Amino acid sequence: MKLPITDAFLWKLYNCIIEIEKTYDLISPPRSFFQILYPDTVRLRREYERQKAKTDFSKFIHYLQQKGYIRVKALEGTKGIILTPKGAERVLCVKRKLTKKRRRKDGKWIMVIFDIPEKRKPARELLRDALIALGYQMFQQSVWICPYDVYAETEEAVREYRVIPYVKLFLIEELM
Repeated sequence: MKLPITDAFLWKLYNCIIEIEKTYDLISPPRSFFQILYPDTVRLRREYERQKAKTDFSKFIHYLQQKGYIRVKALEGTKGIILTPKGAERVLCVKRKLTKKRRRKDGKWIMVIFDIPEKRKPARELLRDALIALGYQMFQQSVWICPYDVYAETEEAVREYRVIPYVKLFLIEELM
């Protein structure tokens, strides 16, 4: 079971950050001549920016719901936000893209060869997306190569998409 992140929790966290920012504004000295001369203008501008940020946050939650990444559901008397399978897949994809890639120390390349049947086409597409996110380049049709140290992540993606019988992984010395 996935742990829900409630909408109320997100708003409380957001409001807490705003209150900390307001407190900091009260105790921080003016940083410019404009702030000394026009403190009300500066305060109004900050209040406008806070309101705009709150609206943008609300729009962001709505956008995630419209894209199908999250689902709003009634949970024990309050509304909650649950990450959907599509949202979880998107999180994994972003995580793979943001992971810093290091070249293999031994200078070898990883080669992935696969022949996934047409009836498993969605899994094939997901595997291709995962390979691209891990830094692979297509060498030939269904042959991908990568100079980075992502062997474990590649094995994990192959297991996750349940395509083990159709995929072969190789470590190769050099490309001709």
